[in-house]
Amino acid sequence: MKKKEDQNRLDSYVAQVKERVTNFIGYPVSTDFDYSELYPLFKYPLNNLGDPLIESTYDLNSRSIEREVVQFFCEIFKAPKENSWGYVTNGGSEGNLYALYVARELYPQGMVYFSESTHYSVNKNIRLLNMPSIMIRSQESGEMDYEDLKDAVHTHRDRPAIVVANIGSTMTEAKDDISKIKTMLRASAIRSSYIHCDAALSGAYLALLETSPKFDFPSGTDSIAISGHKFIGSPIPCGVVIVKKNYKERIGQSIPYIGTMDTTITGSRNGHSPLFLWYAIKKMGVEGLKERALKSMELAAYTEKKLQELGLDAWRNPNAITVVMPQPSEDICKKWQLATENGISHIICMPGLTQQVIDDFLEDLRNSLSSSALKNC
Repeated sequence: MKKKEDQNRLDSYVAQVKERVTNFIGYPVSTDFDYSELYPLFKYPLNNLGDPLIESTYDLNSRSIEREVVQFFCEIFKAPKENSWGYVTNGGSEGNLYALYVARELYPQGMVYFSESTHYSVNKNIRLLNMPSIMIRSQESGEMDYEDLKDAVHTHRDRPAIVVANIGSTMTEAKDDISKIKTMLRASAIRSSYIHCDAALSGAYLALLETSPKFDFPSGTDSIAISGHKFIGSPIPCGVVIVKKNYKERIGQSIPYIGTMDTTITGSRNGHSPLFLWYAIKKMGVEGLKERALKSMELAAYTEKKLQELGLDAWRNPNAITVVMPQPSEDICKKWQLATENGISHIICMPGLTQQVIDDFLEDLRNSLSSSALKNC
């Protein structure tokens, strides 16, 4: 870099990022990754444009790596061996968009049902696809209100039902129960339905821990989307979407210019993201990923207990690494980057977060609460 002021600007930004990551406890992003072995590949324009299963005339790609990543998630989600397909996306939002796109092509007259706790991307994607929809009430935990779903579905029983289930809602990491959703659909005699699981945060580790209720393909799911930069960790936002292969084939078209099928949302696709996910999966393996999840849950239990000892109404959903608490002061929220909505904030005990950082936060919070108490005297 030639200009001194530009170098100073870059140095200043790097220092800022290093400082901010130390107090990063409110968003679901892992920070403990090390992909330095992959750095030589950053010199090359890797592009996975088109279908990952079909080679392209654009030969600077990581398709073979991407296929291994997709296969890993097909296996942990128990996708049908001869009827599964997927690709590495730019994140959970794209995965949700793809699933809704497939559902719309399957059922053009379908009605979409999603809860008020659903990630904002779903409502946006529904508008992009011009699909009719109904928002379902949530329970206090953030889980879907199944009776409200039943009433809504029954009112529109003449239309196919497209249900978006949360496997880890945005604020409380609530999980919707696929078996209960299917029961509601049967109760209204719905013959045609599609269930998509937005499992951006929780899916990658709950599937490994074999927790209940199930949300995999044998349980009745038609598609699952996860985020790669959350539990697994990546310097670039990414994700994976898995669908039934026969559904995907309804939307693909051959593109002579690239010598492959256009079956994804975007044209050009990041060829480096599959490398990060592949590297992490191979390095940690299933057992390493399980241990990673259990450590996060242990830290979440510790955090919940310590917050309660401060007299706060802190809680978390079963098998969650998200700890919900009353919204603290504005200064605390800003310093510790706490996501806040409707009077509650949360701490997400992602891999990379340590007990020491939680203890530092608790000390800040304790001082803030003491200061507030003194002001109110």
